[in-house]
Amino acid sequence: MKVILKQDFEKLGNAGDIKEVKNGYARNFLIPRGIAVAATPANIKSFQEVKRQQERKRKRELENARKTSFEIERDVLEIYAKAGEENKLFGSITAQMIYEKLLEKGYKNIERKKILLHEHIKTLGEHIVEIKLHSDVIAKLKVLVKDEKTLKEKDDNKKEKE
Repeated sequence: MKVILKQDFEKLGNAGDIKEVKNGYARNFLIPRGIAVAATPANIKSFQEVKRQQERKRKRELENARKTSFEIERDVLEIYAKAGEENKLFGSITAQMIYEKLLEKGYKNIERKKILLHEHIKTLGEHIVEIKLHSDVIAKLKVLVKDEKTLKEKDDNKKEKE
């Protein structure tokens, strides 16, 4: 009996594959568990259409991820934090803090879990953070960590000018 796999199945193949299996295996195991459906002409046609739609969606997502990656790599994210001697921070810059700054800048389609920090940022200066936008696209964001004192000095200078 020929069946179309509805999902990846380790012993047989990947979703959408058409496989020849024994009648009992198909009727008693694969079909009742929702792993496969009988390979009738109507089912084959509908699976081909679903595959085409999934491929179009995947291409669209990949294109959007590449556009976002291009924007992110041109951008610089400034984060102000308290720092002590030798440019070491009191605490650290986390993925959550970077995520919140990205939201402020208008990057709504990035998930916090996709921000790849191999370790928390604990010093002032420029750091590169990877963001996984798609399985094939990883953007490199430039994060500039500055001392809070410089932010206060800028505010004081603005007040004096007014």
